[in-house]
Amino acid sequence: MDLGIAGWTVAVLSILMTGISKAGLGGALGGLAVPLMSIWLAPRDAVAIVLPLLIATDLVGIRAWKGQAEWSDLRLLVPSAILGIIVGTLAFGLMSDALVKTLVGLIAVFFALDRMLRRKASSPRMDHSRSSRWFGVLCGATSGFTSTLAHAGGPPIMLYLLNRGLSQRTFVATSVYFFTLINLAKLPFYLGMGIFTQETLMVSAILLPLVPIGVWCGLRVLAKIPERPFFMLATAALGLSGLKLLWDGLFG
Repeated sequence: MDLGIAGWTVAVLSILMTGISKAGLGGALGGLAVPLMSIWLAPRDAVAIVLPLLIATDLVGIRAWKGQAEWSDLRLLVPSAILGIIVGTLAFGLMSDALVKTLVGLIAVFFALDRMLRRKASSPRMDHSRSSRWFGVLCGATSGFTSTLAHAGGPPIMLYLLNRGLSQRTFVATSVYFFTLINLAKLPFYLGMGIFTQETLMVSAILLPLVPIGVWCGLRVLAKIPERPFFMLATAALGLSGLKLLWDGLFG
């Protein structure tokens, strides 16, 4: 699998960015790895390479957040995400990735703009009543679905968690736990689809040492960001990830 110098450079930066994002921003930009790597690889191969690295990132990061996640949210989000994974597995190769990315991107951008225009980012503790049970089920299922197709499950979960009024650390910890569970849940489905090859596993192994570096950098970044700027940055990251998905969906 010849990526060339540019391809390997982008792959390295993508994995570092994923680790930093997952440990420091709740995974807001973690979905960028597959679209960027897909410039040099078939999307199916990019998805296969990234999943073992995501699982490794989650398992490294989860140790730093033990006991800090909001389990009432996880009990709502994870089962619905598994349903989304099942639907995503059935749709894999049938449904247009472009359409999925466009819809998720629109939702993410709209929500980020709403928060910025109403200045809600200045008050990170938001009204919990805005996050209804059905809203959580919808976000969880959408995240599981889009995560299965392109590891792009971040925006729907950020959409839900930003509405929950969680503290900075609880926000990140809940996101880390959520993606740890659903990435592990995706593994048997990917094995069943036969997307892993000797070449994809070899590339994953080469990139694996970057995982703890990215997580360490993310934790360092988080420790230096006060709570109010953190939520402003998380909202901006949500918008940027949405714009990236929109671009890929419309022009990719």
